[in-house]
Amino acid sequence: MTMKRNFFTEDQHLQHVLKQHMEPKLYEWAEKELTEFGESCANEIEERAVHTDREGQPRLIKYNKMGEDISQVWVNEGYKKTVQETYNRGIVGYVHKEIPELGQKGNYLYSYAQGYLLSQSEPGFYCPVTLTMATAYLLEHYANEHVKKKFLPHVISTGEMKLFEGATFLTERQGGSDVGANETQAVPHPNKDTYLLTGEKYFASNAGQCGVAMVLARMTGAPKGTKGLSLFAVPWKKEDGSGNLNGIEIRRLKDKLGVRAVPSAEVLFNDAEGYLVGEPSKGIHYMMEALNLSRVCNAIASLGIMQRAYTEARDYAKSRVTFGDRLINFPMIRESLVNMAVKLEVELSASFELVSLFDRVMRNEGEQVSEEDIALNRLLIALLKKETAEQAVHFSHEAIEMHGGNGFIEDFVTPRLLRDAQVLTVWEGTANILGMEVLRLMGRFKVERIFIESMRERVASLQVDSSMKEPVEDALVKLQELCHYTSSCTPEIQTVYSKKIASLMVKIFESVVALDGANSGDDREKAKAELFMQTTWKESDTWYDTKNKKLHYFDLIVNWEKSSVGVE
Repeated sequence: MTMKRNFFTEDQHLQHVLKQHMEPKLYEWAEKELTEFGESCANEIEERAVHTDREGQPRLIKYNKMGEDISQVWVNEGYKKTVQETYNRGIVGYVHKEIPELGQKGNYLYSYAQGYLLSQSEPGFYCPVTLTMATAYLLEHYANEHVKKKFLPHVISTGEMKLFEGATFLTERQGGSDVGANETQAVPHPNKDTYLLTGEKYFASNAGQCGVAMVLARMTGAPKGTKGLSLFAVPWKKEDGSGNLNGIEIRRLKDKLGVRAVPSAEVLFNDAEGYLVGEPSKGIHYMMEALNLSRVCNAIASLGIMQRAYTEARDYAKSRVTFGDRLINFPMIRESLVNMAVKLEVELSASFELVSLFDRVMRNEGEQVSEEDIALNRLLIALLKKETAEQAVHFSHEAIEMHGGNGFIEDFVTPRLLRDAQVLTVWEGTANILGMEVLRLMGRFKVERIFIESMRERVASLQVDSSMKEPVEDALVKLQELCHYTSSCTPEIQTVYSKKIASLMVKIFESVVALDGANSGDDREKAKAELFMQTTWKESDTWYDTKNKKLHYFDLIVNWEKSSVGVE
């Protein structure tokens, strides 16, 4: 009988990271929940995801039998089960309300751990989860009590009342990432304290499945550009109990390369009734906070795909016999697997260090959050969103290559991983947009100085061999020089260097995280740091490792066989 897989219990490094960042009481509870969810993600949710991707994609039912526009989005029954199970486990709800068994709120660490497991099988559905997380945040922090009471309990439901999934509608056809070009209008309702929205949203994910959408629109007389945008909570259906759409029409669903589980649509508003959230003309500021939340989700989804790609490559190499031996016994294969394992684990550690900071900044509870914390949080979000998304594509490619021709066949998960990964470089900001974010942070907060000082302090405190620190210390000097030169350029030319700055920063940050691990004294962490530093700072076409350290440490890194080798 085949043993059931479990994405949580099989992932020793994830368990280590969560223990490191979660308080013991919460981890003890979360461990049980994540064990159950990890098994479901690896089995039932995976089976449903395959069906949704291949045969059960969302479909638009435009008209009913009487020819009336109902703009209904059909989803398959398995997808509905995944929706119910995931939300009932508190992936959104327990960020905002108490966990009954504990009598205390959960946090983003628990939510993102769930997202990481879910994304190994169904990253498409993690998009609606992300949008619901963003909707809950906006309602809790900026809606008045009337609007909050109307929508938030449904958005954070864990089964006790009807669930309203969320959505965030920003993009319009004429603007794309240039949200300031948005034209959707909002005028006061003649008889109510609400607004009527008219316009188009061109890439509206979770359309037809959301109960409420957070929508940017321009009020009458508001200035052009982003400063004139206000935020509205728009229920999908009328609130009169009729079940009719709230002045909303779906023109069509997008035929996407990947993440086919989430319905993405072109949506038309025609006097759709909505509720103002927060202050007028501050909508873009509120939505940018939600965007940062979504960028962290994007990084977590990327890590989930990386983990799945790695485990599929590793397990295939263990079972595949070719040229008279198992694939995993060939040195070139071992080197590839070590490269993947080291990068994945360091990036997971780096990302959950960010999540810990993000949780503290977003809550701003118990202790004062400094301006430096806020700036560093935004910087690390931009850096890791960019890096993880690019690595998800790379890991998917590596997994396909490990499988050979089989990796290109849809019976295997690898083609779906690659198709799903590709959107993660685009969602919530391309590399160019993220580079611009780094420049904005440099201009507003002098974030490069905060980053360099923080990294230098951390490196100086580490009790590791100086030869391990030197590449990072040298890189910090180069980063300082690069940032100084960039600041002397014209604004247009500065953009040319933005991605180079981001790339150097993420290498430095992940190196410090790897060295932190080595500082624990654990042999495996030391080996991992040694290999990460070698790959990041030494390897090139003109450098080669005469000691073959990746082969030397293979059993320690890939098989977790600590007794097999000592670390020099």
